[in-house]
Amino acid sequence: MLLEIAVYSFEAAIIAQQAGADRIELCCAPAEGGLTPSAATLRFTRKFLKIPIHVMIRPREGDFCYTPKEFDIMLLDIAAAEISDIEGVVAGILSKDGSIDRGRMKLIVQASGDMNVTCHRAFDMARDPFEAMETLIECGVKRILTSGGKQTAAESIELLAELVKRADNKIIIMPGSGINEHNITEIRTKTGVSEVHLSAKSLVPGLMEFRNNSVTMGGKVDVPEYELVLPDINAIQRIKQLF
Repeated sequence: MLLEIAVYSFEAAIIAQQAGADRIELCCAPAEGGLTPSAATLRFTRKFLKIPIHVMIRPREGDFCYTPKEFDIMLLDIAAAEISDIEGVVAGILSKDGSIDRGRMKLIVQASGDMNVTCHRAFDMARDPFEAMETLIECGVKRILTSGGKQTAAESIELLAELVKRADNKIIIMPGSGINEHNITEIRTKTGVSEVHLSAKSLVPGLMEFRNNSVTMGGKVDVPEYELVLPDINAIQRIKQLF
């Protein structure tokens, strides 16, 4: 069983490796669901990590239907990942009608060269999961990160199991969202997956001692701006012991 940990900073990547992660998904902006980290973060993280890195290729928050210029940015971010010796990219593009954007996903795969391509949870926003899976297989995508179209993977065990069955080893189905030490065994057993994705997120106080609680930089009052999102090393180690 391969354990992928979603991380949102260089420090988080180091913690995930120490905890025993087999691979990381490197992002930034956890409050937005994960966006592309900077090229400098990619290069610096690659320098210090021995485990594989898959990088999020998502140019903005919101939906997954992108303008031509946004798609150009995605291609440039893929090139930056390749230069940094990153093992994989994580991307998803939908058409207005809710189907996978076949043409641009094929271009993503082509641009990625030898890097693995994972379709992220844009898949969960698609109109038909089985149609979407077949399209991604046709495009040459290696893996689908999915919660089965629900908020958490634990709510979609039956669909995840059916996706694994229909995939027939032509594409990897990797469940993610809400997976923890209490439900991972059930999810693994009932779906037959070989990889799982989780963040094991914990909030850790930042270095600031003085705090102005009258203002938030993002304009969202519920964002913990004086805390860092880091993996819980103990939770990851307990999960690893279950495999």
